[in-house]
Amino acid sequence: MALAAAPSRRFPAAPPRPPPSSPLQRHAHFRPQNPRRTPSPLLAAAVAAPLTAADTEGRKHELLRAVQETGRGSGASPDQRAAIEEAIVSVEELGAGEGAPLDLAALDGTWRLCYTSASDVLMLFEAAERLPLLQVGQIYQKFECKGRSDGGIVRNVVRWSIENLLEEQEGATLMVSAKFDVLSKSNIFLQFEEVAVENIKISEQLQALIAPAILPRSFLSLQILQFLKTFRAQVPISGPERRSPGGLYYLSYLDRDMLLGRSVGGGGVFIFTRAQPLL
Repeated sequence: MALAAAPSRRFPAAPPRPPPSSPLQRHAHFRPQNPRRTPSPLLAAAVAAPLTAADTEGRKHELLRAVQETGRGSGASPDQRAAIEEAIVSVEELGAGEGAPLDLAALDGTWRLCYTSASDVLMLFEAAERLPLLQVGQIYQKFECKGRSDGGIVRNVVRWSIENLLEEQEGATLMVSAKFDVLSKSNIFLQFEEVAVENIKISEQLQALIAPAILPRSFLSLQILQFLKTFRAQVPISGPERRSPGGLYYLSYLDRDMLLGRSVGGGGVFIFTRAQPLL
């Protein structure tokens, strides 16, 4: 009895092997099993190390160096403004982690303006450039808040003069006074109260015109000189029938000899350094 031929079975052909990859291809597709690498102890210590006093003073020095030759901001180019903003942020980072309340004892005193980008202040500098007889001298912020914890008084002081009529640079004083309330560790709210012109100091030329030295000074000439020395004109900008103008002021950095501020809403940054008390 003849046996029936068993049907033949076909096995699938093995897929072709890919050509061996080069070492560069193998590294290009290599992925570590644990992508989270633990930093070295030396690197971790460097990151966590606090800034030294030398680091702080170095950043402040770089900021003051950046604002030199800018005419307190009026002559700063766009590139200079960008570099100054970076330097300001670098100093602001020094106090970013502090959670203590605003130190009004450190804020109290007189601060001299070194640089600003605020348009209302830059207008004064531009006016002095357009008007040859007008001079704008030093600008200060004077805080009166020693022994307080909730606020105080701030006075914006502008020294100015008119050539040949008043003493150079400091012939007169424009003062804008405001109350301020502490809102947080860095924010204060200003309520402006008064604008005043005072401390008139006439030039020697004008004094000679009013009361010549070669002639005996009359009662009238002496009265004029005394009136000018004691002259003070003030205009209140708040009252029971009108709301006092105000604004939010962000104190972004404060230490014993530097104050940085930003005007919230109106825009503009301010860089101050500690100055001698105003007389």
